[in-house]
Amino acid sequence: MSKISSFLSKLAHSYQAIFRVLLFLVATFVVVWQMPRTVKFKYEYQKTRPWQYESLYAPFNFPIYKSSEQMKIEEENALKDFKPIFVYDANITKNNKILMLEDFNTKWNGLEENKDANRLLLEKLYDTIENKGIIAVISLYENLKPESMIDVVRDRVVKTKQLRDFYTMKSATDFVTDYLTNTDPEIDKILINRLLLVYLHQNVIYSEDLTNQAEEQALSAISLTFGMIQKDELIISEGELITDEKYNILNSLKMEYASHDDGNMFNRNLNLYGQIIVVALIFVLLFVALKLMRSDLYKESGSLSMILVMMLLMIIPSFWVIKHYPDMIYMMPIPILAMLLVTFFDTRAAIYIQTLTLIIICLAVPNSFRYFVIQFFVSLISIFVLSRNTSRSRYFLTYLAVFISYIILRIGISLIFDAGLDNFGWRDVGIFAMNSLFTMLTLPLSFLFERVFGFVTDLTLLELSNTNSPLLRKLASEAPGTFQHVMQVADLCEEALFAIGGNMLLARTGAMYHDVGKLKNPLFFTENQSGKYNLHDDMSYYESSQIIINHVIDGIEICRKYHVPEQIIDFVRTHHGTRRTEYFYQMELKTNPDIDVNEEDFRYHGPIPFSKETAVLMMADSVEAASRSLGNKTEESISKLVDGIIDTQMKDNQFINTDLTFRDITIVKKVFKRKLMNMYHVRIAYPV
Repeated sequence: MSKISSFLSKLAHSYQAIFRVLLFLVATFVVVWQMPRTVKFKYEYQKTRPWQYESLYAPFNFPIYKSSEQMKIEEENALKDFKPIFVYDANITKNNKILMLEDFNTKWNGLEENKDANRLLLEKLYDTIENKGIIAVISLYENLKPESMIDVVRDRVVKTKQLRDFYTMKSATDFVTDYLTNTDPEIDKILINRLLLVYLHQNVIYSEDLTNQAEEQALSAISLTFGMIQKDELIISEGELITDEKYNILNSLKMEYASHDDGNMFNRNLNLYGQIIVVALIFVLLFVALKLMRSDLYKESGSLSMILVMMLLMIIPSFWVIKHYPDMIYMMPIPILAMLLVTFFDTRAAIYIQTLTLIIICLAVPNSFRYFVIQFFVSLISIFVLSRNTSRSRYFLTYLAVFISYIILRIGISLIFDAGLDNFGWRDVGIFAMNSLFTMLTLPLSFLFERVFGFVTDLTLLELSNTNSPLLRKLASEAPGTFQHVMQVADLCEEALFAIGGNMLLARTGAMYHDVGKLKNPLFFTENQSGKYNLHDDMSYYESSQIIINHVIDGIEICRKYHVPEQIIDFVRTHHGTRRTEYFYQMELKTNPDIDVNEEDFRYHGPIPFSKETAVLMMADSVEAASRSLGNKTEESISKLVDGIIDTQMKDNQFINTDLTFRDITIVKKVFKRKLMNMYHVRIAYPV
């Protein structure tokens, strides 16, 4: 039982390490699971460049595929003489004629002996026009010339005719009008003209289905290949220049590698094992690098989880695009990851994580070298542009920089590897434009990550530290003395962290909120008392100490009511640590010497500071508050005050959970002394 208990105890104390291992395994599994199982061609080559490998012989028989340019030319040639297909509608011609003759019999009111002549003329004109055909020209072919050729299906027979061989509705009505002008007076021209206008109908109709079928047949007749390479045939010699012909053959071999199922060529299981090894190694490097250069991120499970989720949000969709739409891979907004990383972390971490993510994607992407070069430099540019972010408008400048960088790098890569811009066009510009539009998701994603993982960005801190924010406005209005105090403490924290290194913006924002709990009872705190009367005079020292101690708890509740992030609330709960309310404790001892005073009743509930930022706030808060009570503010008195307060806090073990060094604390003391002397306009004493 003791061994089991010991094992369970060790397990309980190692949950962080276990969680990191699980994160590593899950990330590796998800990436390998989604990675395409295709064997990549092991050679990298560019047109007009020498072949840098040993002479290459064909490993198997394979056809030579036509290039995309050749296929495009042949498709254009196949469709150049292609004719649209129309169908003669005999049924509508027959039915309209029957209806027209019935209508003639109904409407004829002339002499009976002239009826047959008029009827025969009506039939003659109708048959002449409809048998020749009235074509229905659609918008797709409305610009065809009269001599343009079309195919007409009539009685299941296809005949090629010119467009001028048919009437249009206008030319048919013109023909009727001209013909009736020269007819006998016995003919009822008005009735015949009226009936023909009603019953003449377009009967040569465009058939989209037949036209599309004919187009498909014409295109399917084009061969995808134009030759064969036999096994063991020399493809290219070492150092030989890669011409258009050789480039096409190499591309054909590459395509066959991607689709060949010959077990002797490769084993898909071996491909899987290789992916597991490489991906696992990349994630090991990620964890090791974070432990060495950003131990704070490595120790925080939330930070690791967020980094891995960000990476997977780029890797998995990229794999999906590679599988289904490989030509659209540059539409994937890879710079989003770089921008998110630099938003939440630092430039160094962003570059390293972005690089490892690109390496994973390049394991599957075609033309991986070009892809890596373009995406890596665009990512660097987005990181550098956004690294000094002070407003949300900076993101829009980054989106523009991303788009311009893509265009410039794509042109440069084409000039280097393709010796021209033949492969660069408006389609590429459109893809990069869509990429830049998708990159605009960075802002909503950063907001989402803030809420899900409990992080705060510099932009959020800037918004919180704005003195016009609702809670700080309330503090300035209801507790003006406290407001002045927190502003001066914020300045002290910012200056100290600039000197020793740390998150100045986080500390400044935390300092501005650390005493908001005094809003509940502002007049119980000396900085808000304007007269000689002190509310504590009517209370016991224990009651007074409880009001002072509870401003920490009140501050936490108020911050949560105003939706202040937990990182800022940490400054509220730790700024007094577990120290005593020394004045009230000593007065209680002095007033009641015969009573056993419980020291814990006069202590803050903690916790103690856990970072440089929270520790510096504790020092600054105590030093600034105590400096107000100094009678004679001289260089010597300020120096003694700062040294005494911070040394007491150190003896009280308030900084044991932080990574502050003695050197850091010494620097902080110097900064505080200089700042306080500047605040109180103390002149430095020069030797006489």
